[in-house]
Amino acid sequence: MSRPRAKMTNNFPGCPVESTLSLLDGKWKGVILYHLITSGTLRFSELQRKLKSVTQRMLTKQLRELEESGIVSRTVFAVVPPRVDYSLTPLGRTLEPVIMALGQWGETHVVCQDGKKYVVMPEEASDLANEEALSAA
Repeated sequence: MSRPRAKMTNNFPGCPVESTLSLLDGKWKGVILYHLITSGTLRFSELQRKLKSVTQRMLTKQLRELEESGIVSRTVFAVVPPRVDYSLTPLGRTLEPVIMALGQWGETHVVCQDGKKYVVMPEEASDLANEEALSAA
């Protein structure tokens, strides 16, 4: 059985990619960061609506880990009902080019159709883009 990435970083202290991935490791962290980058500050319930498949417990866990890493800021307002806002810290903002590059790569190379997801090769991606451009015209 493979060990979680977070436990492996001690074995690769000189590897910045491994260390960075250990901060972003988690099924929902990348998506949470994407929504905070594109939408700005969001309430917990707004994030939950954007991530329809995530449970409240998992979203809370992922947000706490991002907060502990210094990537996300949590602001609690003393009102009834309770209000909690999440936003990117200055450190979190530095991840914007990385997250947006992942999004751009996904738009180019990942196709979701009929409930299935698959990756297309670069030449197929350009053929697909040409077909879409011709059908739109």
